[in-house]
Amino acid sequence: MSSPYDTIAELYDPWSASVVEDVAFYLEEARRSGGPVVELGVGTGRIAVPIAADGIEVIGVDSSCGMLDVCARRAALAGVELDLRVGDLRDPPVAERVPLVICPFRSLLHMHTDDDRRRVLTAAHTLLLPGGRFVFDVFTPDDKDIEQTHDRWLEREPGIFEHAVWDEGARTLTLSVRGREGETTMALAWLSPEEWRALLEETGFEIQACYGWFDRTPYASQEDTIWIARRPGRPHLTPCGAG
Repeated sequence: MSSPYDTIAELYDPWSASVVEDVAFYLEEARRSGGPVVELGVGTGRIAVPIAADGIEVIGVDSSCGMLDVCARRAALAGVELDLRVGDLRDPPVAERVPLVICPFRSLLHMHTDDDRRRVLTAAHTLLLPGGRFVFDVFTPDDKDIEQTHDRWLEREPGIFEHAVWDEGARTLTLSVRGREGETTMALAWLSPEEWRALLEETGFEIQACYGWFDRTPYASQEDTIWIARRPGRPHLTPCGAG
């Protein structure tokens, strides 16, 4: 299994160094769940390591062996353990059932068709215990963002550059990243919030919240949407004295 992230595994952490606004949000969701947590698209552990450091078990799935290698090193440096597994978001190699599945940092945009999106949502639904929650974030670009970045090389972090080519008709973003540690090009695809809502409901989820930012501001036509969707059913409770 190959991934466009393999060639930038060593570049990824400095590339995403300024992305910190979502960490506390996902950590709070993990604490609410009590764990274990399955993270789809675990990457280098930007979210998983802080969750594990809080004493919550994390099963991390990613298609990039290079990213998982960096994640394992990052976890070791932090003194935490992660259960890391190579796999596809559409068919994650996880038999366990958990109270929380997360898919941070817009990872679902790597799915280009509704069929692929349904497969990921269905997989997340299957992984959840009754009453469990699927939490993820995506975005829909606005005209200003497209105008300011289209077909330009921009320095995102010192020595790390991005080049974005937007196709508004196809609703795709071809994103190139380069730095001293590597370079890659990947394709992303977006939907409207209404379409995400329809897919979630179609795959059996109850939508509990849709936020416009990680401070839990209600969605009001912002670029980002942060979704909390629940698998219907009553949570399983262990009787007192059992287990």
